[in-house]
Amino acid sequence: MKINWGTGVVIGFGSFMTFILFFVFLVQSNSKYDNELVADDYYKQESNVQRDIESQTLSNALKTKLKIEKTAEGIQIIFPAAIDYKNINGTISLYRPSNQKLDFETKISLSSPIMLIPKHKLIGGLWEISINWKVEELTYLNKETVYF
Repeated sequence: MKINWGTGVVIGFGSFMTFILFFVFLVQSNSKYDNELVADDYYKQESNVQRDIESQTLSNALKTKLKIEKTAEGIQIIFPAAIDYKNINGTISLYRPSNQKLDFETKISLSSPIMLIPKHKLIGGLWEISINWKVEELTYLNKETVYF
């Protein structure tokens, strides 16, 4: 049986589509490949965008800014000296874009204007740090990306 060029093109195109679909189904059905959203409560977080913008603007208006520094012991967060650290409360969220299982959140507890996130809690790589802190009735938000 002789195959003309038109039939060969159709067979080749069909084989290529089958090859691609096979790998799409293989990746989707394998639990080794984690197909997760950025956050479980994505829509809830998006509804708070305006509040976050206002908190970041308030934080940027401070004369002395909050600082995030990498040290040998871990990540050091230095709160502004003009604000009494005893009145600061809130949370620090560390988000790992490459692996949701490494994300964690910790409450702000200060015995000085400096808070340390220990090195043993951090795996090397890119971290997005979000510090949501409150002093009296004012809410501040600082976000920074750190490669540790």
